[in-house]
This record gives sequence, structure tokens and C-alpha cells, in this order.
Amino acid sequence: MTRAQYDYSSHTLVLTGACGSIGRAIAQRFFDSGANCVLTDLDQDSVSAFADSLDPTGQRVLALALDVTDPAKVDAVMQASHDRFGPIHALVTSAGLYDDAMVADMPDAQWQRAIAINLDSVFYTCRAAIPFMAEQSAIVNIASLAGHRGSRAHAHYAAAKGAVLSFSRSLAVELAPKIRVNAVSPGLIDGPMVQNLLSLTGSHFIDQTPMKRLGQPEEVASAIAFLCSADASFVTATSMHINGGLYIAS
Repeated sequence: MTRAQYDYSSHTLVLTGACGSIGRAIAQRFFDSGANCVLTDLDQDSVSAFADSLDPTGQRVLALALDVTDPAKVDAVMQASHDRFGPIHALVTSAGLYDDAMVADMPDAQWQRAIAINLDSVFYTCRAAIPFMAEQSAIVNIASLAGHRGSRAHAHYAAAKGAVLSFSRSLAVELAPKIRVNAVSPGLIDGPMVQNLLSLTGSHFIDQTPMKRLGQPEEVASAIAFLCSADASFVTATSMHINGGLYIAS
């Protein structure tokens, strides 16, 4: 499939959750489009290995370990990004946690960890990046279909992603017209998280999806590349659904 190409030469992407399936596709898409890439994830060895696979020279990629729930460490990453590459042109928050628990059985600590990783981290990351972002730059926060329709045994995840949607709209109003802020809401995207879900539910969700297949991480990356491009210059405060029709927004 031929995908639209954007020229991100001399642009800088900052990406959290870079080692996830969607994160890797985003990094690859922006790197192939010429961007400098600041890639962060919890494990330094993993993110460094991924960065080396993208750019063995290390000239256009900076790999940093980051606990996204620690605001001081998030602040340090944004400073390091600016010191290395200058202003940030695209910020994508892809770090996330998806674990199972029914509300009646959910310990306080599990709820708090899900909110910290899936919601608090988005606030910390966006807040830290704002002073370093270029004119006409873009933020894309990764939400989820679950943030719109809920999810059985994932109420903590769905609650956090629903809040990410509201936060993104509020931030878009605050930062316009200098910075555009949008969200994407992926549905069933192929990767370890979804494969584990399908092992428990079988073909149920694919049968309910009009496109009759899983989405691919590259399809999410393409949507984000568009939202960060000049082609989306009048698009802000919205969420793009990438779910093959599994959820139809009104």
C-alpha cells in the first residue's frame, strides 16, 4: 500500500512509548520522512537497540530511558531533546499500560498505576514540552476506542483514555494558534496486547469489525503523520478513529 509522504527534514519528533508496536511504527515513519527522533521508553537497553536499528550513526536519533510517571524525568527529557536538536515540531504520547481487572476486584494500586501511566504521563509530557515547541507544531496523544465506548475488565484503562480525549481538547484551546493538539483512538491494532485479547475472545471483535481484520501499527502511524503535517493545518481539538468501523462515532 502506498502511503502519503511528508517531508520532515529539519523537524524533531519526541515520542514516548517508542518500543511498543505502534511506537515503533511511528518512529520508523518519521525517521523515514527525514525527522530527528527523540525516542523514550522505560528500558534503556531496549530503546537504545531500537534507535540503533533506525540510525546506526546516531546522528538523527536520541534514545533515552524514561519513566513517564516521574515529572522531573519527563522535564529532563525535553531539555535533553532541545539541547540536542532544538525546537520540538511533533510530540506523540504513546506510552501506555493495558492490564485486566474487574472493578469489584481491582486493588487501589492497580487503578492508580493505570491512571499514572495512561493519563498523568500525558499531562506531564505535554506540560514539559510546551516551552520547547516550535511555531505551528503539533501534539498527538494516543487515546483508544476504549475511551469512547468503555471496556469490560479494563475500566481503569478506559477511564484514563477518556480523560486523555478531554485533556487533548482543552489543551488544543489553550495552545492555539501556535500548537495544534489532537488525539487518535486506535481500535484493534495488531501487536502483543491485542493478540493476548484475541486469545481470550476468539474472533468476536474481528467479526464485529466491518473491515474484518486487525489494523496495523503502520496505519496508526500514517494517521499521526498526517495530523503532524501541514495538510492538517486546520485540524485541532479532535480525535481520529482508527478502528475499521468497530466503533462508529456520532
